[in-house]
Amino acid sequence: MIKQTYKKTKKKDVRKIVRFSGLLISIISLLFGLYIFFPLLSWELYMQPVFASSSFASPIPQNTIVNKDYFKSLIDNTASILSGVNYDKATNWIPPTYKQISTPSHISAYSISIPKLQIENAIVSTINTDLSMHLVHFPGTAIPPDKGTGAIFGHSTLPQLYDSKNYKTIFANVQKLSIGDNILVDSNNTLYTYKIFSMIITEPEDTSYLAQNYDASYLNIITCTPPGTTWKRLVIKARLLD
Repeated sequence: MIKQTYKKTKKKDVRKIVRFSGLLISIISLLFGLYIFFPLLSWELYMQPVFASSSFASPIPQNTIVNKDYFKSLIDNTASILSGVNYDKATNWIPPTYKQISTPSHISAYSISIPKLQIENAIVSTINTDLSMHLVHFPGTAIPPDKGTGAIFGHSTLPQLYDSKNYKTIFANVQKLSIGDNILVDSNNTLYTYKIFSMIITEPEDTSYLAQNYDASYLNIITCTPPGTTWKRLVIKARLLD
């Protein structure tokens, strides 16, 4: 007579696998949720105190409410990051629908200094759009001190990572600027002083800061905000002093 033996399945091992899988899914869901809502958290931590203690030329919301539009904006921001958009290229900050003006530049670079932020002689390229190497003067905008509106793009990140010599972190503290502060421009070995008169926050699709105003020489500095995100754009507007 042949003996038949039966082996019991190790239920404990199966339960461990199920529990581990459930824990892993929970952790991934939590991290993804934090990733989506990080812009909102960063806003409350870094931007809200600045807005509460400063006066701005343009209205800036004193608080951010998570309604349907804000939630959609947060999701779009996350999708944009996950899509692999190369934000080191300044032209990728602009919607594809924007029609870039083709204007030859008479200089290849100039530099800016912002005394309040200890930024000294940061290079602004007018011919290369790689933000990891320098600041970028957006093509088609006026070059200081010409009349019109020059637009300078630069990276920001969490203030703790600020390094005035690193172009990936150079604008991490721009929220500390206020109306009346100076931006110095060295162009063709001549120093020009621009005074900040407005600070606004816009949506990524807004390109109004690239519009040209020829009654004087203007300079717009554009970076991402809140710090550590690409959710919105902070635009700092300055005018050349006589």
